[in-house]
Amino acid sequence: MTYYRCFIDNEWVEAISGKRLSVDNPATGEVFAEVPACGAEDAERALQSSERARMQWALLPPVQRAGYLYKICDSLQAERDHFARLLVMEQGKTLAEAEFEVDDTIRYMGYAAEAARRIQGEILPADMPNEQLYIHRVPYGVTLGICAYNYPLALIGRKLGPALVAGNVMIIKPHESTPVTASEFCRLVEKAGLPKGVVNMVTGTGPELGQKLVESPITRMISVTGSIRAGQAIAAAAAKNLAALSLELGGNAPFIVLKDADIDAAVEAAAVARFANAGQVCICNESVLVEDSIAEEFTEKLLKRVAAVKLADPMTNTGMGPVTTAGSLERIQAMVARGVADGAEIAIGGKRGEGEQFGNGYWFEPTVLVNARADSETVTDELFGPVLPVVRIEGYEEALTIANNRQDGLSAYLWTRNPSIFMDAIKRLETGTIFLNKGIVGYVNGYHNGHKLSGLGGEDGTHGLEGYMQKRTVYMAY
Repeated sequence: MTYYRCFIDNEWVEAISGKRLSVDNPATGEVFAEVPACGAEDAERALQSSERARMQWALLPPVQRAGYLYKICDSLQAERDHFARLLVMEQGKTLAEAEFEVDDTIRYMGYAAEAARRIQGEILPADMPNEQLYIHRVPYGVTLGICAYNYPLALIGRKLGPALVAGNVMIIKPHESTPVTASEFCRLVEKAGLPKGVVNMVTGTGPELGQKLVESPITRMISVTGSIRAGQAIAAAAAKNLAALSLELGGNAPFIVLKDADIDAAVEAAAVARFANAGQVCICNESVLVEDSIAEEFTEKLLKRVAAVKLADPMTNTGMGPVTTAGSLERIQAMVARGVADGAEIAIGGKRGEGEQFGNGYWFEPTVLVNARADSETVTDELFGPVLPVVRIEGYEEALTIANNRQDGLSAYLWTRNPSIFMDAIKRLETGTIFLNKGIVGYVNGYHNGHKLSGLGGEDGTHGLEGYMQKRTVYMAY
């Protein structure tokens, strides 16, 4: 068992209390690491360190800040295999998916570094002679990055890159289930030579650690990836100090397939998006809404495709890995049972992984539920696991009603050859991202955001960088 410490003020530290958290390997259920169980006192240490560092870092030219990001990227590239294997061990994704996550992290941070020369202000005409009006973009100061367990490394890169290049400092709080990669990442921060306090990382639970970080008046901006419930609690806690928020919260993407769709392409896209990372992707399809006239053909082909997705040791890279936590496994099992009680039928899968290899980890079979009702829990609530309900619909308008009746609105998929429906969906489908005849993807120069309860603000691209800066207006007479 390895003990991974926290990183505060460029020093490797333990929790003041001496308490520790264990970290499980989802494939085996065995504890393979421990990290500090930080509390309020540790949060205060990190906050004070960040506060001391913020002005010095903000005064550096952006290109100098970017130079540190490039160094971290180079180190990540050199240790790609090491970080990929760490991700497999603590999160459960396959080795190929883990390698892609490392690459994605490098892309996020590299894109942010490239933006150093693109931070722009505005010069506007004044109403009086010999005056000038400027609008500057300036950092918030101390920011907080709260990461989910599904992408432990990529979410750090997604948040830290733009935060630092914009002139902020950041405290990273990884999910308590997946803190190992964050600790190892900070080793690369130390190697890159960033000044003390620019990056701090503390491990612990939300009530013991996260609440103190969120409620502190030192924290001026908070970036969160997590569930709707967690985002609401964080927003409430941050309200006292009116900290700026970027909330990327839960989603429940419908995968709409109309009668004129390319069925084979839609089947492939549906299977890839649903079972990637064992279904633990915020923008993956959570249910299929398929037009009745093609439902039998689509479902038959879907079941054949899903049958090819096998559970396998994620290090072997030959199948689908486990879900990340024991709690997730229990939740998924319970939701499937309630779905069946509600009238759905298990067409494939539907239970924990069987056999000696899968008996002790958090394995759940790739599952398809047919004849699911649009108002059932498995369709209306986020599953966040390898379960795909199929709902028959009469057509586009019914699908639109089902999708828009949900309180969340992160992403949606639409498969049709009708350009009129394309244009209508862009106007009327209430989600932050729409995939039109397109499988799951995310580009660093796009924008990742949710509508309704799926969040505030967003990440990636120029708009994501903007989220880490506030505006300062200057009226100058000369």
